[in-house]
Amino acid sequence: MIKWNKFFLLIVILALVVGLLYPTSSYVRDNANLGLDLAGGVYVLLEAEDVDDEVDEDDAVERAMTVIRSRVDELGVSEPVLQREGRNRIRIELAGEDLDRDEAMEVIGRTAQLKFFGPEILDDPDFDADVIREVEEEEQTEVISQEVLDRHEPLLTGDDLADASASYDPQGRPFVGIEFTSEGRDKFAEATTQYVNQPILMVLDNEVISAPNVNEPITGGNASIENVGDISEASNIALMLRTGALPVTLNELETRTVGPTLGAELLDNSVVAASIGLGLVLLFMVAFYRLPGIMSCFALGLYLIILFMVLIGIGATFTLPGIAGLVLSIGMAVDANVIIFERIKEELRDKKTLRTSVDSGFKKALSTILDSNVTTLIGASILFYFGTGPVRGFAVTLTIGILASMFTAIIFSKFILKTLVQTRMVKNTKYFGV
Repeated sequence: MIKWNKFFLLIVILALVVGLLYPTSSYVRDNANLGLDLAGGVYVLLEAEDVDDEVDEDDAVERAMTVIRSRVDELGVSEPVLQREGRNRIRIELAGEDLDRDEAMEVIGRTAQLKFFGPEILDDPDFDADVIREVEEEEQTEVISQEVLDRHEPLLTGDDLADASASYDPQGRPFVGIEFTSEGRDKFAEATTQYVNQPILMVLDNEVISAPNVNEPITGGNASIENVGDISEASNIALMLRTGALPVTLNELETRTVGPTLGAELLDNSVVAASIGLGLVLLFMVAFYRLPGIMSCFALGLYLIILFMVLIGIGATFTLPGIAGLVLSIGMAVDANVIIFERIKEELRDKKTLRTSVDSGFKKALSTILDSNVTTLIGASILFYFGTGPVRGFAVTLTIGILASMFTAIIFSKFILKTLVQTRMVKNTKYFGV
């Protein structure tokens, strides 16, 4: 006699899984963070120049990474990848199809060392006096040699700044407004008192960007940097001053722009490849294992729901290696079902009942599944510990996929198969592939 309550319970559970698939796919499509290889963006590899013996290079590179991370955060780039490679290299991946490569490099790589010098520097024998005229009259920046700068003590540096912002003056020209710290305010007040009717040079990365004459002492703790080009340039300078100067000079070794078209093409190809692979696997399971194969399709659906929701929940970034880990974990999930169904078929061939065969099949397959998945988890843990960037993403996706597949294969598949047998609608073992 058919047990209709078990049958309806089974239908409700299966319908629930199917019903969750569409909203889950929509949610994933709208909220997934795509990596550089899928969304397009900018890849940058920087190398720190050799530093003086008295400077700790390891510490300088770490501080440079902190400054760059602050600058990248202010760019508004989602899920940036910033990692150290080797002794003195920094790898940066900025995903975003609208990202401007030149602007990103200007913000990331500029040293942004701001210094104020008194008029004594004009008396240096190697200083070109025309620099002041060209800066003030022709409204352009002029480079000054490092040797000249090294011979003079700056009045203030970027460390004396509390804040910086870009704005327009009454004539509509962009400028950078700066606010000093309390200590910087005292220094600036002392300098402007000392040098009334004399120029003070503002030097940013060896470029004299302004050399105004001091008309009267300035004690309010504010100043402005003029002659900065357009408002975008002013905003970038303000950003760099807010986030601090790089403690070491970084040389650009490699820069690549991944176009949005290429990223979209890779994403489409990945989705097509994953869909074809998944379809073939499901077809095989149904053709070879019949009813258990159909049940495994629902288990696989639940597996995908769990996997994607967890990945989005932890803020994971989807990359091509991550998708490879996802596809591999799907194979692991199917592999667990194959082991279980083969054990069930062996029990059925020994003339045991369906109910006993299902119970015994899951029990005998458990140790094999655990051994297989635990060894893979160990491998994924090693990849995560020693790997960087995409390799770590692959390890995370694989680990979550394995855990989800163990749940759906051992718990969910067992429950729906036992419920199916308990309905007493299936009695012929040929529906179990025997």
